[in-house]
Amino acid sequence: MLWLLAAPCAWAVAEPDQLTAAGIAEFTNAYRAWDGARFAAAVTLFQQACACPSATATNYYWLGAAQFHRMLELLGRPDRGTNRAAALGALTAAEEALTRAVKLAPNHAESHALLATIYGMQIGANLLRVVWLGPRLQKELKFALATGTNDARVQYLLGTSQFFEAGRTAARREALATLLTAEKLFDAEAQVPPGPLEPRWGHDSCLTFIGSCYEKLDEPAAAATYFRKALALHPEDGLAQAGLKRVTKGNPP
Repeated sequence: MLWLLAAPCAWAVAEPDQLTAAGIAEFTNAYRAWDGARFAAAVTLFQQACACPSATATNYYWLGAAQFHRMLELLGRPDRGTNRAAALGALTAAEEALTRAVKLAPNHAESHALLATIYGMQIGANLLRVVWLGPRLQKELKFALATGTNDARVQYLLGTSQFFEAGRTAARREALATLLTAEKLFDAEAQVPPGPLEPRWGHDSCLTFIGSCYEKLDEPAAAATYFRKALALHPEDGLAQAGLKRVTKGNPP
């Protein structure tokens, strides 16, 4: 159960969307710098927004997204083992917030897609979990695609879920095709200014996963191209940095 539901709204005169807008600004800065402290600060603002009685699915979505990225940042640190418990806590909190979001708005496509990604990661860490998490993953993907076929993050998250599940070449090519579709949607999205609460994260990570797909398919030149594309958008992308070193043998031209 989300402990934040019992917390008082921090800004008595503020609407949850005002808190969420402040959280989005902090999240955006955290994402650009890949800064764990700023992800944590964004989480706090989103928790305050969700503690308000009028909190909506959008507020919970942002809390889930911030906790999800906080988990990724924790696991990406050099002292990964030390941060494992905190990362697991952030992942659990992300799942709880996103579950609340889809209860409030059953058609919130990106929340469903993030839940599917969480289940995909959990399956990828232990394939035995597919027995009970596989049906949940497929359910969330079905809901996500029902209303989010043309949503860049839905396609990106679908592709990452497929990537984590893929064990054979055909499955990896399916993940690649989905991620390439997401890339086109991200390119189109970038041409339109976002609304105050609209998400705009994921483009660089999509490119990184395209690179990872090509790497798994033993196409190092294509992998290097996409790792470089990701780094052009986000130089702090550690996965893209590591991937480029691998496929170029540590000596990228």
